[in-house]
Amino acid sequence: MTRSLAPGRALGLAALVLSILHNAASAQTPSTNPSGDTPFNSMAIARDQTDECRVPKPPTDLAETAYLRNGYRAILRILIAEEALASETCTCLLDQFAWDQALAALPRFQTSDNPRLPFNVLELYAKADALEAQVVEACAE
Repeated sequence: MTRSLAPGRALGLAALVLSILHNAASAQTPSTNPSGDTPFNSMAIARDQTDECRVPKPPTDLAETAYLRNGYRAILRILIAEEALASETCTCLLDQFAWDQALAALPRFQTSDNPRLPFNVLELYAKADALEAQVVEACAE
């Protein structure tokens, strides 16, 4: 008489799957608490330190996608840095600009007719970083 091990293996596999699912369900929910007590397996990212003159994240109703909102944020950074260089001021100009100005400046930065990808965000961020570095350099003198 020959016995098959297949039913025993199937039960063992089922028990293993149930154990994994149970462990996953009982795992800690990630926390946005930026303290050192955040578990290693957490996907939460601590918030950046706030800078009074740093362009904040755009409101979600500004644009449909994060890609577009990030582009408008970079455009606003560029506009602020250009104004600081033109006026030769080292004071924070953030309060003199609004999101509407970034939207209005879109044609100047537009690189595509695709409404979902009208600009290259990486290029905009690089330009904003370069202009902000020029402002910092000019203000250091």
